[in-house]
Amino acid sequence: MTAGILFVVAARDLKLARRRRIEALLPVVFFVVAASLYPFGVGPEPQMLREIASGIVWVCALLAAMLSLNTLYVADYADGSLEQMVLSRESLVLIAAGKALAHWVLTGVPLILASPLIGLFFGMASSTIAVMTLTLLLGTPVLSLLGSVGAALTLGLRSGGVLILLLVLPLCIPVLIFGAGAVTAVDSGLSAQGHLSLLGALLLVSGLGAPLATAAALRISIAS
Repeated sequence: MTAGILFVVAARDLKLARRRRIEALLPVVFFVVAASLYPFGVGPEPQMLREIASGIVWVCALLAAMLSLNTLYVADYADGSLEQMVLSRESLVLIAAGKALAHWVLTGVPLILASPLIGLFFGMASSTIAVMTLTLLLGTPVLSLLGSVGAALTLGLRSGGVLILLLVLPLCIPVLIFGAGAVTAVDSGLSAQGHLSLLGALLLVSGLGAPLATAAALRISIAS
């Protein structure tokens, strides 16, 4: 049961999210609407839109992923479920990983699925869209993992949403740089292998370290 608690917690959060469908859809709606508004602000010139498309998609994806972080642990903290999780015999590291997995399924996966439509809207080539989708596949789990650390650190604090942004956004800048850089490289006829490798390394490091940091932050938040 120890390893299975990760998927049990993730399945529980996904089931609870079905009761708040509008709230669950908010990140992907924000992503699509925000990305669609850029051409109205910068102009409809196709070449310029293609050049800035990767940066726009990644900035919008980053902000969309941040929207639901404030509620990642708040409900469980309010009803006492989180305290029971901390006091249980199950690994808090795996519980934190399960919460991050559920957040990624609810936010990251819809962003990945919506990104090809945004790419077509900006007139991107099919090969460029494929690389952009791959970068989101590698990068959005990192956003959820790092975001879970910020959500745990700010749990129970006033203006927690603002504090999460201040804590998490600087940590996510490398993901933004390498994700957008891979798409730009392909669009320029260069190889994106270096950027993709760095994204994979960030995913590996955050996958190993973020649940540990989240578990420690949760213990501190519950004890305080």
